[in-house]
Amino acid sequence: DASHRQQQQGQYDRISTMPKEKTRVSLVVIGHVDAGKSTTAGNLIYKCGGVDQETIAKYEKEANEVGKPTQKFAWVLDNLKAERERGITIDISLWKFATKQYEFTIIDAPGHRDFIKNTITGTSQADVAMLVVDASHGGFEEGISRNGQTREHALLAFTLGVKQMVVAVNKMDDKSVNYSQSRYEDVKSEVATYLKRVGYKPAKVTFVPISGWEGDNITEKSSNMSWYDGPTLLEALDKVSAPKRPADKSLRIPIQDVYKIGGIGTVPVGRVETGIMRPGITAQFAPSGITAEVKSCEVHHESLDEVGPGTNVGFNVKNVALKDIRRGDIASDADDNPAKAVTSFEAQIVVMNHPGKIYVGYCPVIDCHTAHVACTFTSIKQKLNRQTGKIVEENPEFIQNGDAAIVTLEPSKPLCVEPFAEYPPLGRFTIRDMKQTVAVGVVKSTTKDESA
Repeated sequence: DASHRQQQQGQYDRISTMPKEKTRVSLVVIGHVDAGKSTTAGNLIYKCGGVDQETIAKYEKEANEVGKPTQKFAWVLDNLKAERERGITIDISLWKFATKQYEFTIIDAPGHRDFIKNTITGTSQADVAMLVVDASHGGFEEGISRNGQTREHALLAFTLGVKQMVVAVNKMDDKSVNYSQSRYEDVKSEVATYLKRVGYKPAKVTFVPISGWEGDNITEKSSNMSWYDGPTLLEALDKVSAPKRPADKSLRIPIQDVYKIGGIGTVPVGRVETGIMRPGITAQFAPSGITAEVKSCEVHHESLDEVGPGTNVGFNVKNVALKDIRRGDIASDADDNPAKAVTSFEAQIVVMNHPGKIYVGYCPVIDCHTAHVACTFTSIKQKLNRQTGKIVEENPEFIQNGDAAIVTLEPSKPLCVEPFAEYPPLGRFTIRDMKQTVAVGVVKSTTKDESA
């Protein structure tokens, strides 16, 4: 009996001295398609993360069987991704790794053009971007070229408000680089010049020369680059500033997915951007206006009484069919300034990548938070100087590459967005057409649909 008591006390002591939860930070991994994003991210997860040795051993074995032993890190990520796509699990704890101060969740961002839609929704939820650049001869030039994705991703990240960036200069082990300091400096200065043009302050961006394959400078200092005296990739990520999360604003959760879970019911999943989610509140979904009682809230399979900003939550709603809620909806509290559909909104945009001229009537796709809706330009009110923001021309006939403008947009189907000044994550968007990002913008004001 005494020993049993002792044992219980021991357990209790262990629990009470458990470290307090680390601040959560979302990381988006961006860069050109073959820059080594999966390998680098996989390596971090592998060394500091939630993937247990058993799973890794299984992936190593599979990678060996298909004759790709060097790809075990990427394999970790690709397998997790495939599992996630098959809907096996809502749990993304496998996508985590810890530094001294933070717990990072990786929001996947593959490099192919068709993936940019996902990159955008990922980027709009990220606190920090890790830009992976291929230092190999040919690889770097291709990634940063006009149609490479290095530039597009960096611009997206900046416009969508991801103000902190760490650059991993990867493939330093490549034969064409051979851990050369001068190649690293060349790549670094070219990327820094571009990032400055996008709007980042190069002095605040940390560059780390790494090898995703070999593991150089990822979690431990590399003996192959004694000339480098900066932080490892893990240390650089640990030095970012903690994100500010507005808990005192009204609740807003952009819905990423909706699941039907046996014995529980309908479970929308999304990240709390502002406010606090609690069981017992009446959730209101925009743009549909549907309301439902929230029965429970889960974060990584744990039921919680309140979930604050920055956390991905699954919440169970009563008497709502799966088809009534969809990705792109916004959940809010029906009794506290609920989100509403908009009939139109005014925005400030910058045209970056349009082959011709944009006139009133143009109808591209707008990606905002998790929504993806075609919108029509109903007016082009003013053309602005991009640097100063001063008005250059009233009611211009058209706008084109390099122009900043104030425009009115009308969604072709119900949509909920919010002014950037009030709810930043719900007020940043990209404009896409012809499979590329044509322009980026922020919502200035909205006309709410009061009928909903």
